[in-house]
This record gives sequence, structure tokens and C-alpha cells, in this order.
Amino acid sequence: MLQPPAGSLSDMLQTLIDQPGDQISVREMVDYFGHRAFGAVLFSFSVPNLLPLPPGSSTVLGLPLVLFAPQLALGVGRPWLPRWLGDRMLDRKVLKTGFEKLLPGLRKVERLSSPRLGVLFGPLGDRLIGLVCTLLALVLILPIPFGNMLPALAVGVLALGLVQRDGVLVILGYLLTAASAAVLVLSARAVVAAVHHLFGLIGL
Repeated sequence: MLQPPAGSLSDMLQTLIDQPGDQISVREMVDYFGHRAFGAVLFSFSVPNLLPLPPGSSTVLGLPLVLFAPQLALGVGRPWLPRWLGDRMLDRKVLKTGFEKLLPGLRKVERLSSPRLGVLFGPLGDRLIGLVCTLLALVLILPIPFGNMLPALAVGVLALGLVQRDGVLVILGYLLTAASAAVLVLSARAVVAAVHHLFGLIGL
């Protein structure tokens, strides 16, 4: 089994994508992250949504988040995978292309990050992060045009905060969550107003 480096998340991701072979299973990827699996997996499946992707990709990437985030919220010690998902193969070249675009920014954040505000972690704090990520993941899988980037960014920041045990990142993640909620509410109101206006034009 591939052993992850003991360093940062960026080191782990770099080692992962540099391995030989065309494919890697979701189970191998989760096992690779070891005791940091929850944070690393949530990060790995959320941040690709910040890149230009084919339509519907956010739904596919969001499904693992919907599975893993509630487990974190429930205090599960290690991510559980159903066989159908664990055996799913991922294209390592696609992973490499995506993460190589994200790794420079991740390394910059890691250099500024450090363990702090530990009160935001622990059994209660970690579960709250899991709960918030669950709600964000449910939004992420909705087919909302351009409406998935903020939730994806919020999950990514919360996940990185979880890996780094950096409370400042977690607070930033909560602020991004609030911004995501505000944008979602405004978008819903705009849609409702547009529908009412349309009905008014056709006399309904």
C-alpha cells in the first residue's frame, strides 16, 4: 500500500499524483490519507469544483462529500465507504492535471497556516465542521449554474482548517458558508421574482 509522507497536505497530494499507474480507486485514495482522511478527502473532492469543469461535474464530485461529511458530523473515527464507491476508479492523469493547478496556492496557504484556536476543534468542533460541510455538500450537488463555487471553496477551507488544526481557516470557512447562504437566498428570491414577473406578462 502506498504510504503518505508525514508532511503537509500538499506533500501528500503531490506524492499521490506522482505515483505510476493510470488509475487509483477511491478506497486506495481514502486509505492513503490515513488518520487525516476526513479533512484530506473533503478537500480533495471540493476544491476541483473551483476549476473549469464539464457540466454536471459538481454533482459527481459532491456525492462523496455527501457521504463523508455526515460521518464526520456523527463522530465516526474513520471514513466508511460502500463497495460501489470504494471500487470506483479515478483517472490519475485527471487528478494530476487538477491538483497541479491547485498545489501552488495550497502551499502558500500552508506556509501561513499553523495550529491555533484549538477550542474550535475536538469532538464538538469537528462535528460542527462536519455538519456545516454536509449542508454545503447538499448545495454543491444541486445543478445551480455558477452557484457551486462558494460552497466548494467553503468546504475546501474548512477541510484544510481541519487538516492543519488552524482555527483561523475554520472561521474563514464559516464566513464563506454564511456568504454562500446569502447568495443562495438572493438567487432564490431572484428566481421567484422572475417567475412572478413572467406570469404577470402572460396574465396568470
